[in-house]
Amino acid sequence: MLDLPNTSIINGNAIRWGQLGDGPPLVTIHGTPFSSQVWRRIVPYLAQYRTVYFFDLAGYGQSEMREGQDVSLAVQNKVLVGLINEWGLRRPDVLAHDFGGATALRGYYLNGLRYGSLTVFDAVALAPWGSPFVQHVREHEAAFSGMPDYMHRALLAAYLQTAAHNPLSADVIELYSAPWLGPVGQPAFYRQIAQMDQTFTDEVQGLYDKMDCPVQVLWGKEDAWIPYEKGEELASTLSGFPCTPVENAGHLVQEDRPEAIVAAVMAQIAQRKPIGQ
Repeated sequence: MLDLPNTSIINGNAIRWGQLGDGPPLVTIHGTPFSSQVWRRIVPYLAQYRTVYFFDLAGYGQSEMREGQDVSLAVQNKVLVGLINEWGLRRPDVLAHDFGGATALRGYYLNGLRYGSLTVFDAVALAPWGSPFVQHVREHEAAFSGMPDYMHRALLAAYLQTAAHNPLSADVIELYSAPWLGPVGQPAFYRQIAQMDQTFTDEVQGLYDKMDCPVQVLWGKEDAWIPYEKGEELASTLSGFPCTPVENAGHLVQEDRPEAIVAAVMAQIAQRKPIGQ
């Protein structure tokens, strides 16, 4: 487990974060419906060469969850900007997944953040996205929030499993489910789904162009949430280099093939002269 001992108030949200290692900065950004714990098998390796920062998005994991909270993509890039400023980082390397990819791209194109390098995989970045389940929750958020606990647990476990290509263990299901349980967590789970709106990627998608840093796009070849073809399209737009397929991996590459992520980031940061804090 990664330890998140620090709390920062960013745009009115209490954000939990931690860091590990030494060297130039590398920031990790998780996606939905996960938390920074997706990096628990990856950060220890990268921390041998970088100071790795990890945090829970607003309304996720150990960060604050409250009724009426805005946890949409419109907020998450502002949280990223606030944290990077608080940490005093200049052009950190960035590793981003799913909504974390959207957050990194919004931060770059809308807020002027600049990165030393960007490794992004299975990102929410290109229309269309949003499953029938997401649409159904958006229409019936209150009903889902008020489901009996046993029903919610079963739905949550089934939903999490669809993110991975290989079976998730009971311990992993419990790890990712834990923040979304109970009188605070269950409504928070459906709140973040209800606020998934393609508008937040539509407003930045037209700005996508070659970035001013090395960019690599990886994609789980068996991603059942966002097809591999989206990775190819994103790679050609942002970097001009091909998308790297990750075989035997679904959307949740961190569980299916964590070693592929470590290898990709290590190759990326080895090719450039580090820029310090």
